[in-house]
Amino acid sequence: MPILPSFTLPSSFRLGLRAIAGNSGKPLISSTARSLSTRHSYIASLCLQYSTRGAMSPSRISASYRPHHLLPRIPVRTASRFRAITNYIDIPDSYKDPDGLPFRKEDLNQREVNKLFGPHLPAQKANRLLRILHGRRVAGTLDDPDLCVNTDEFKDADQRKALEYLRANIPVDEVINAGLRAEDELKYLEAQEQGNQEAEEQFEETSPQNPPSDSVPDKTMGPTGRLPRPRKSDSPYGESPLDQIRAENIAKREAEEKRLEEERIKREEEEALGNIGTLQTQQQKPKELSPYMKKMVARATSDLKEPPKMKAWERLLPSVAMTILILAGCAAFAAMYTPPRRSWRLWPDIPPAAATCLGLVGANLTVWLCWRLPPLWGLLNRYFIVVAATPRPFQLVGAVFSHQNFSHVMLNMVALWFFGTRLHDEVGRGNFLALYFASGTLGFMTSLANLVLFRGLEFTTLGASGAVYGIVAAFFWLHKYDEFKLIGYPPDPMSGPQGLAFIGLILGLHILPLFSKKVHNIDIASHLGGMLAGVVGADLVKRHMDAKARIRAEKLKTMGALEKIVQVKGDVPEKVARPVPGR
Repeated sequence: MPILPSFTLPSSFRLGLRAIAGNSGKPLISSTARSLSTRHSYIASLCLQYSTRGAMSPSRISASYRPHHLLPRIPVRTASRFRAITNYIDIPDSYKDPDGLPFRKEDLNQREVNKLFGPHLPAQKANRLLRILHGRRVAGTLDDPDLCVNTDEFKDADQRKALEYLRANIPVDEVINAGLRAEDELKYLEAQEQGNQEAEEQFEETSPQNPPSDSVPDKTMGPTGRLPRPRKSDSPYGESPLDQIRAENIAKREAEEKRLEEERIKREEEEALGNIGTLQTQQQKPKELSPYMKKMVARATSDLKEPPKMKAWERLLPSVAMTILILAGCAAFAAMYTPPRRSWRLWPDIPPAAATCLGLVGANLTVWLCWRLPPLWGLLNRYFIVVAATPRPFQLVGAVFSHQNFSHVMLNMVALWFFGTRLHDEVGRGNFLALYFASGTLGFMTSLANLVLFRGLEFTTLGASGAVYGIVAAFFWLHKYDEFKLIGYPPDPMSGPQGLAFIGLILGLHILPLFSKKVHNIDIASHLGGMLAGVVGADLVKRHMDAKARIRAEKLKTMGALEKIVQVKGDVPEKVARPVPGR
């Protein structure tokens, strides 16, 4: 007969598992049982035959070999033709104890039935008995006394023979299935008890004048061996495919809503504890601090229990005034700056662009090193980091040179060197430094306004990102119609993207996170404010340079005309008056 090989646990292990499951009553045991009962599917295609000598493949079994102590069996067939149900979780919804489950593809014929039970039992009844007992083995109801009515017509000896035949030929883990059945019965009883309580509460709330009508119970049917299942549809025709699709969509939607809610709660917790700005480090509680470090931390920590009670304009006004002064100073410096003589320069052998950028890089690295010195923490916390709760005007300038993360300071300095040296060669040192300080200051002013008005007073920010983005935006704005190629791409004759395209790309990368629900620690407001200052400043610098070029050209033109006049006058011979001789 067709059989399916399975990996059965030792009997002692199964008995122990049944004892534990019976004593504890926890669903953990049943879930473990489910995993053990379904872990043998990957070997179902081997289709082995079992005997007292162990498992043998079909190629090694002799056709004439028949163990004398076993009941008659039919030759092994391939598993692709028929697969008997052996797991509790695979029982179909239409299962009923009087019908049982098929134990083989074809029923036993009368000759096989006579060898198994004797001539007194017809083949039809014998196969029905085998199907009923096989179904009970899978459903875990072998010991259910309520189902004996379906097998009362069979003798006890015939039932024992049928059960021995099934156990010898169709491996089923009856202990595991019985445990799963017990768990489902417990869940059903709990649900039924809860439903009864809800019905009683509804009855108590009902008005005495309109008591609920007694429903006529349905006619009781014979025992089926299957637990009642909740109706999935109110339709008298049962559940349709559309109902199934609708239920799946509802379940997916509920799961997605639950996931989004969990992400929102997690994001709010992270925003409440974290800081914004690419430079911020996650503040982790140290395991143990030395007395010296505790003293330094106490000196650098503010004594305020909560932010000062101030209106938004009162908190922003000093910083706004400082921003206006810095922008005006940058404009005046750019207009009045005169390059020094070569002998007056600190590094005369280095190009001016490289010297200026190296000075800025050195200043940023110096402040980064200062953050590693605990005695300087108090000073740095006051003037080198923008604190939304207690803003100071000088924080707008000091934070431009301040970094706490080495990777962030290196990223900013590489971008500053790459774009800064090129912009410096085009606009000069005065205009370049004016753009750098104006972009950094306006960027932090924009970030501070965003924190005070929208985000919250618990955030801080620092770093040269706003100034660097201002330098990058200024460079591309001066070349907004020029084409760029990266490492020779795109190849000729194709034209590369213009400077406006790079500005649009940078803006898009900063605007997209604003519509994302993911938590980020990028100070987007500072970057956008710096880019705005860079674009406006570059346009003003270009106009100023064009005006100076026109004045210079007019001067040269005037000087050239004067030289031409002087030269013409020098070439004309002097006319000497001669006296006319008298007559």
